Amino acid sequence: MPTTLENPAETVDMIAVFLRQTLKKTGKEKLLVAVSGGIDSAVVISLAVKAVGQEKVHALQLPYKDQSVEDSSLILDQLGLASDHRRVINIEDMVDQVAKNLGVENNSLRRGNIMARVRMIAVFDLAKQLDALVCGTENKSEKYLGYFTRFGDEASDIEPIQHLYKTQVKVLARQLQLSPVFLQKAPSAGLWADQTDEKELGFSYEQADQVLVELIDGEQSDPTAEIKEKVKQRIISQEFKRQAPYRLAVEST
Repeated sequence: MPTTLENPAETVDMIAVFLRQTLKKTGKEKLLVAVSGGIDSAVVISLAVKAVGQEKVHALQLPYKDQSVEDSSLILDQLGLASDHRRVINIEDMVDQVAKNLGVENNSLRRGNIMARVRMIAVFDLAKQLDALVCGTENKSEKYLGYFTRFGDEASDIEPIQHLYKTQVKVLARQLQLSPVFLQKAPSAGLWADQTDEKELGFSYEQADQVLVELIDGEQSDPTAEIKEKVKQRIISQEFKRQAPYRLAVEST
């Protein structure tokens, strides 16, 4: 499959070096990861611990209302993160107040964007307190499909897996020996009840990645014509999100 990784162990080591070098370059010592309980954040925080050790990694769990933190706590337990390096903030009051003020309580999409941006505020505020870099969890599939909230879940200081497709992130999860829980659960941004990435997109990440490696990387693949068209139209419709903000190009004289 085009989206596999020839040497997962080498990829893990390369990312670990990248994280250490970036910390050194910025004069920081700590990494902060918003851990949702999904595979991307589980992989990222595992890579962070591998790179700099448990004592320099902090985790923030940001459930809305009664959202479970069971899976996000599972990876933190497995990594042995100390209690003073873990914080849980329920964002219900903040989200509901903003949604009420804007009059969008019943608009699930706009409310979901508010949720993502409130999480961004919380994670960057804690990063300021800790003097840490915010370690993002976006992958290459989400980037090109535009499956992110601007100034929300795509906001970060450093992105260790943004060069990897979702299917490649799964390969890293196996390399890092993550619990099967993270490999089996449906990808979700956790923005409303029963929301899943693939239900919203209309195709699976496996299908999307088959198209993306062909369109983006020029690698040979074999997607169906229907899926290829769906993914292509999604890329086109979301291109503005990757390009924004648009700037006036003025040559200096």
